[in-house]
Amino acid sequence: MCVLVLAGGCGDNPRENNASREGLPERVGKIDYNVYITRELNLRDVEDSGYYKGPEAPPGFALYGVFLTACNPADSATSPNIDPATDFTVIDTQGNRFKPLTLPADNIWAYHARPLKHKACIPKAGTLAAAGPTNGSLLIFKLPLTTLENRPLDLEIVSPPDATTGRSETGRVELDI
Repeated sequence: MCVLVLAGGCGDNPRENNASREGLPERVGKIDYNVYITRELNLRDVEDSGYYKGPEAPPGFALYGVFLTACNPADSATSPNIDPATDFTVIDTQGNRFKPLTLPADNIWAYHARPLKHKACIPKAGTLAAAGPTNGSLLIFKLPLTTLENRPLDLEIVSPPDATTGRSETGRVELDI
């Protein structure tokens, strides 16, 4: 008689590093972040050239756009304004960390943090970034092509310190690259 025993772990999040999936909101601090799409940017393409006016990636690198929203889900109009994250990092499975490029203040697609009142989002409703094909504000990362061999890549989001506790919260979203 043979007995086969299978053991499996159960938990709230079977994803690596407890990362949520692209397209699902991730609460970090008191803000809900949702990565709608991550994709390589081709600055020679008409659409992509509108997102970024900087130089193309050098040989051995690629520019990746992460299009996301940040929303204050508070229901009450008396809720205080909440500061969203300004600290974003792409991390590969080898622990390599990449910060986003700095985008100019006049870039209408760029993620620019601002205090959010209840039910408010970045990007603002009705803007091109909110209503355009990507449905989100843009972070651009210059990634070495070798990093793509170290998938999955996670977007780490760190909230500003809480006014009461002084502690920041960290969340992760696995990027669909």
